[in-house]
Amino acid sequence: MPRYLPYLLLLPATVFLIIFFLYPFTQVAIESVTSNGEWSLANFQKATSHWKFGEAFKNTMLLAALVVPIQLVMSLTMATVVQKLQKGRSAILYIFAIPLGISDLAAGLIWLSIFEQSGFLNSMLVGLGLIEQPILYLSYQSPWIILFAIVLAEVWRATAIMMVIIVAGLGLIPREYGEAAEVFGATRWQRFYKVTLPMLRPSLQTALILRVILAFEVFAVVIALGGTQMPVLMSETFNWQFNLQDRGVAAAYAMVILAVSVLFTLIILRALHVPKEART
Repeated sequence: MPRYLPYLLLLPATVFLIIFFLYPFTQVAIESVTSNGEWSLANFQKATSHWKFGEAFKNTMLLAALVVPIQLVMSLTMATVVQKLQKGRSAILYIFAIPLGISDLAAGLIWLSIFEQSGFLNSMLVGLGLIEQPILYLSYQSPWIILFAIVLAEVWRATAIMMVIIVAGLGLIPREYGEAAEVFGATRWQRFYKVTLPMLRPSLQTALILRVILAFEVFAVVIALGGTQMPVLMSETFNWQFNLQDRGVAAAYAMVILAVSVLFTLIILRALHVPKEART
C-alpha cells in the first residue's frame, strides 16, 4: 500500500480535473471546429468577421497592457514594504489582501457606486462646490473614463494576488546576499535590481503568468462598469453563448482566448527563464 499511496492521494484531484476541466474543454474544442456535424473553420470565420471581434480583441489587449504593468510595480512595492516591516507585518498584509475576498462582480459594483451619476464621486465634488450638478462619467461619449474606471477597479481588486506570490518569493531569498552586496558598497536600488529581482524570477514568472491569463478573462468588472459599451473577448463569448445562442462561435472565442493566453505564457516563460539550478 505505501507504494500506491501517492497515486491514491492524487486520484480525487485527477478525477475532478478530468470531469470538470478536461471533458468540458474537449467539448468546447470540438464545437469550435465543427459546423453542422462536419469539421469546419466556419465558426472562427464568423467570429473574426463580426464587427465586434476587432474591438473586443483590442480592448482586451489594451486592458492587459495597462493593468498588468501597474500591478507588477504596485505588488513589488507592497511586497517590499511588507517584507521590511518589523511590527504589524501580518496586519498590513491582511489589509493589502482584503480585495482578494471580493468577487469580480462585487468589485465592479463597488466602483460603479463611485463613478455613477448619483455615486460617491459626484456627491463629493458637488459637496465641495467643484461642480454644480452631477456628471455622467460612464457614458458612450466618454470611453476613456470607462477604461480608466475599469483599470482602477482591476488594479484595486487583483494586485493582491501578485503581491502574495512576491511576498512568498522574498521570504525565500537569504538575507546574506543583500548584506554581502551592502558590504561591497551597493546602494539600496542596486541591491534590489542586482540581487533581489534576479532571485525573484521564479515568483515573478508565476505571478505574471497567473495575472496575464486572468487579465485576458476579465468580464464581470467590464460588464458592471462598461456594459456593452466596451466589449472584451469574454463578454463576446458570453454574448454569443447566451444572447445569440450560437455555441460554435462562443467556443471559437474561447479557443482564441486560450491561444492568446498560451502565447503570452510562453513569452513570459522565455523572458523570465529560470535556470535549472535555481528551480526549487
